[in-house]
Amino acid sequence: MILGQIIREAVVAARSQPVASVVTILTVIGMILAVMLTTGRTVGAEEQVLGSIDSAGTRSITIRAEDGAGVNSAVLDRIRDITGIEWAGAFSSAIDATNSSVVEGTRVPVRYAYSDNFDHLDVPAQSPVPGGLAYASAASLDLLGLPDIAGSITLTTGASYAVAGQIITPEYLAKFEPLVLIPQPMATGTERVDLLVVVAERPDLVAPVSAAVMSVLGADDPTKVTVQTSEALAQLRSVIQGQLGGFSRNLVIVIIALTGALLAILLYGLVMMRRKDFGRRRALGATRSLIVTLLLAQTAALTTVGILLGMTTAIIILISTDDPLPSADFIVALAVLTLTATLIAALIPALIASRREPIRELRVP
Repeated sequence: MILGQIIREAVVAARSQPVASVVTILTVIGMILAVMLTTGRTVGAEEQVLGSIDSAGTRSITIRAEDGAGVNSAVLDRIRDITGIEWAGAFSSAIDATNSSVVEGTRVPVRYAYSDNFDHLDVPAQSPVPGGLAYASAASLDLLGLPDIAGSITLTTGASYAVAGQIITPEYLAKFEPLVLIPQPMATGTERVDLLVVVAERPDLVAPVSAAVMSVLGADDPTKVTVQTSEALAQLRSVIQGQLGGFSRNLVIVIIALTGALLAILLYGLVMMRRKDFGRRRALGATRSLIVTLLLAQTAALTTVGILLGMTTAIIILISTDDPLPSADFIVALAVLTLTATLIAALIPALIASRREPIRELRVP
């Protein structure tokens, strides 16, 4: 009840001073626009760049095992408990295959795939024929002459498999196109593996995850094992985030500090103009805390209006100019920071107003 009365009183006070209220709102709008069109645009671009760097392809670790390396599918059991791994898959050496109906057709490389989670490869988790179906990328289907995904392939080993569906090749397997996979969910752990692909949860985990995987690889001849990682991209990400993030933080601090100082001066002027009003309130029994609360509530109401108008205007401008929008987290954080800064700026004038002596102020002509 008391809170509602304070809010209504704050709104009435803001309406009774239209010029000052409009100036306060415009100041907040100006601050929001300045931050959104500079730091916000930078943060949006930074998030876009980091999003690209953070894609699965740049978090991948590719381990190749040559003939005689002695790596088998049991490696998946050994790396299962390594933290920081989003997905891991092992693949056999490539075996040529053709459309079963076109014996002399174009040959396409086929790999047996071993994993605990085939969903990552767009392969159904439950197969009607476990280990007996093939899945091909669009490029492979075209080469095989199976654009309708209806038919089968025959490997040079003589084995035949029905093509059950199309897979969208993940970025970290794009280098192996044309890609045809035969998932083997019932692997025994003794199957020979020529290729192991591990995707780390974050770019900064690429190096430690790579070292951990290599330590449990179990290769008979480590000299026949090569590793390719995106550690350089992870380091680049850290540099980009550090430079852009530092510039953004400094600029926001400067803008908010200047705006806070301007609002403090403005509110101090308003307090001096309304000193007789505050004197009357104190004479009628208003406590110092009530005076402070009223001024802070008025500032909060005006700031909220300014934030909403400023954010809406800034987003419209960024969209119209095809600039990247910052994330919702940034927008919410900016709104909270703006409101906090204006309340802090209003605190000193509010304390000054609450300490005015009623008798002295009522004597002011």
